[in-house]
Amino acid sequence: MAREREALRPFFVVADPAVLRTAATRLGVDVPVAPVTPEEAAGAFGTALPVVALAESVAVTPGSPDARSAPGTIAAIEMAVALTRAGRAAAVVTSPIAKHVLHAAGFSHPGHTEFLAELARGADGKAPRPVMMIWSETLAVVPVTIHIPLREVPDALTADLIVETGRIVARDLRERFGMLAPRLAVAGLNPHAGESGSLGSEDREVVEPAILRLQSEGIDARGAYPADTMFHERARQGYDVALAMYHDQALIPIKTLAFDDGVNVTLGLPFVRTSPDHGTAFDIAGRGIARPDSLIAALKLAARLAPAGGRVV
Repeated sequence: MAREREALRPFFVVADPAVLRTAATRLGVDVPVAPVTPEEAAGAFGTALPVVALAESVAVTPGSPDARSAPGTIAAIEMAVALTRAGRAAAVVTSPIAKHVLHAAGFSHPGHTEFLAELARGADGKAPRPVMMIWSETLAVVPVTIHIPLREVPDALTADLIVETGRIVARDLRERFGMLAPRLAVAGLNPHAGESGSLGSEDREVVEPAILRLQSEGIDARGAYPADTMFHERARQGYDVALAMYHDQALIPIKTLAFDDGVNVTLGLPFVRTSPDHGTAFDIAGRGIARPDSLIAALKLAARLAPAGGRVV
């Protein structure tokens, strides 16, 4: 099994056990499902799939988006975060969610990242600033602006936003990834990084001043670089993470280079959170043909980043 082959650290699933049993039966997979408490998970991991049960049952039909499943999805995320913040788990690994399904049920957050930040509010009531990094051994990227329409990016992009993002990235690469001096390569917004202003003023007026501010704080930030020459093999040797100005500028290169083993890591949170770098794939759900590579990579990276000795949820 993958957990032995990949030497996965013990984990448990937050879910409705009946849903997982039904899925195993449908696929003809011999995977015993063991309802447990978090503290019992490691003992059950060798012979079964440990599951911490949700309070209510969940109705699921593979491949069929259904808003009735939204409360169970939200409850699972909330429970996983609560258990981790209470020290009963070491990290959170989330499965892909169908945002449109959750939104149809009244979910008010743009996606996972923003919801996790809400759940991570401190005693002062303030939510941390989450930063999405897509990581692989080949490439790591951070989009400075994320889930907004492309036409809104230039107005949303500010020097303060770039600087704040760069600070969080540099800090978490030092503290969680163990990099002594992370190297940040910053992409320009416009073609050719603005071509000295002839292809747009944002790079000269917003991006480059932000890079200088990061440098003044002792952060190894470089750029602004034309995005079309940042991601070939030789260029990647010169940095540890690329900061891109918008979603697709970051995700197209990494999904091209590392689609099967990319991991979504949320930086800036008071706990470790990873996720597969792909969507729900309703078209193949329940057919037993989906590749597990990205989920395995997410579990392994969570274990690498998490405190020693804990269970991944």
